[in-house]
Amino acid sequence: MPTSGDKPRITLRQLEYFVAVAETRSFRRAAERLGVSQPTLTSQIANLENAIGARLFERGRGGTFLGTLGRELVRDARRVLEELDGLVERAQSLSRGPGGTFRLGVPKTVGPYLLPHVLPEIHRAYSAVRFYVREDPPHVLEAALLDGEYDLILTTLPISARQLVHVSLCREPLKLVVSSEHRLAGRKQVGDVDLAGEPVLAIEESHPLHSQIQRLCERFGATIRRDYEGTSLDTLRQMVQLGMGVSFLPALYVHSEIRAADGLEVISVVGDGVLREHALVWRPASPSRTLFRELAMRMRRTIREKLASVTLPV
Repeated sequence: MPTSGDKPRITLRQLEYFVAVAETRSFRRAAERLGVSQPTLTSQIANLENAIGARLFERGRGGTFLGTLGRELVRDARRVLEELDGLVERAQSLSRGPGGTFRLGVPKTVGPYLLPHVLPEIHRAYSAVRFYVREDPPHVLEAALLDGEYDLILTTLPISARQLVHVSLCREPLKLVVSSEHRLAGRKQVGDVDLAGEPVLAIEESHPLHSQIQRLCERFGATIRRDYEGTSLDTLRQMVQLGMGVSFLPALYVHSEIRAADGLEVISVVGDGVLREHALVWRPASPSRTLFRELAMRMRRTIREKLASVTLPV
């Protein structure tokens, strides 16, 4: 039986209310989302703050904002709730198998050219698993995964957040793509001396692929065209077709989008650093982490079977 010296206990309901207010920035909207009255919500938040011994929120003209302590604790609260969800999900999967709809984030330079090869096999093996897929730049994907906006992401390594878990899926070469009228057309492969002084078209600087292409240009003595940056791989391909330069394009894109009739030629590049590595990434406390690891291993096997001529194993 509790005594006067017992500390107040934090409940899962209080943590749920805390996260809801943090995400909606409004006690009223949080109460509506949770289906409870605002006085009930306010009382539970007050009890949570009493148990912690500090204020979690600040109120201003723009709404309700997390205070310093609240910002520190909100991810921990999400992690605790994920663990609870995981307990329920694991119990359910034991009786009926894994299922649900998961939010999957992908970069625009990877998703459209890799997912069509792996998702059909996933759906055959896990009939109750569905994905809501959205494209974002790699740096946005990682931050959104940490904030709970995604359940998992398929992205290019490295990732900067050490607390995330990843399983490598494959290594993807970069190919040199040139116009059929270019001096290097007809070559099967090129090396360091072949690209000296060559103008190279690259994707916009905010994308990690730009940095990789820049390093390759420095090594080969080529130069990135500063007067033009592609917003997509398709625009780079079109500029190469017009003879505005050459470009390093990912092998999966080349395999999917470039045909002999396009007036382009694809050349292998000899040397280090002409690869990028893709991985499936999730939070370590995710309730579906066991399933995500199974999905990653199945994706890896599927890529080896279907894309052996395009990618390299990890």
